[in-house]
Amino acid sequence: MKNVPSQMSRRDKTFITVGEAQLNLRLDAENILEVICANKRLEVAGQKAAIDISHLEYALSLQKREKVSFKQALTVSDSGIIAEFKRRSPSKGWIHPEADVASIVQTYEASGATAISCLTDEKFFGGGFDDFKKARAIISKIPLLRKDFIIDEYQIYQSKVMGADVILLIAACLTREETTLFTKIAHELGMEVLLEIHDEEELSYIQSDIDVVGINNRNLKTFETDIRHTIELANRIPDTFLKISESGLSNPQTVIDLHQKGFNGFLMGENFMKTAQPGETLKEFIGKIKKSNL
Repeated sequence: MKNVPSQMSRRDKTFITVGEAQLNLRLDAENILEVICANKRLEVAGQKAAIDISHLEYALSLQKREKVSFKQALTVSDSGIIAEFKRRSPSKGWIHPEADVASIVQTYEASGATAISCLTDEKFFGGGFDDFKKARAIISKIPLLRKDFIIDEYQIYQSKVMGADVILLIAACLTREETTLFTKIAHELGMEVLLEIHDEEELSYIQSDIDVVGINNRNLKTFETDIRHTIELANRIPDTFLKISESGLSNPQTVIDLHQKGFNGFLMGENFMKTAQPGETLKEFIGKIKKSNL
């Protein structure tokens, strides 16, 4: 697998904003997700050409690492915070461009994170395979989530080779049939699945074998956030599923309120990454939650 550019090159013109992509492709604001997924298909096609899936399968045959259960970690956690390593976003631009993944995920784990999410999308989020590799070398006791726009089963094998414990499937990027197939493949490879939904239409993507359901408070077409999405959809999801809230979370009281409504996890990145010491910010955040006897 190719390495991402060095830290010094992360702000060069190979990274484009959503606005630039829209301008280039003559798309409007409602097609942000389409732009990202179209770019991802091109990326994956290139990766397939460079490394055949048979090579990934061979690498898996040599892999001996046991997964750490994401679902179990959420069940026993007293905070449910899934701390994300995130350098940039399409909506906010650069958040922490020179962030060192190894030191940050290490302090995330030491500060009480239930799990860690690491972005591997390069063009829109400034991440990459190298970031995940470095995080995997550090993290061993808590689950590591590969966060990307998975649109091809090749990426699932890729995720396992990289050492992911759990992968993200975004309903808005997939058909129901693809969600079923990708979940089956992930389970066969020994990984769990976090299914992300963001509206009522996507409730039908929730199938019995999904491990965890995430509700994204961000509109994936406009990238605007609205915490009411979590509250409105929560009661429509059967209690048999673990639920997490994603995006737009910054207030400990919001996390406390959502936990009381039955949520087990809270995926947070920008709130920590925008600070000089993300791990310390996480530690303070969890401390505030615990003081409220969550």
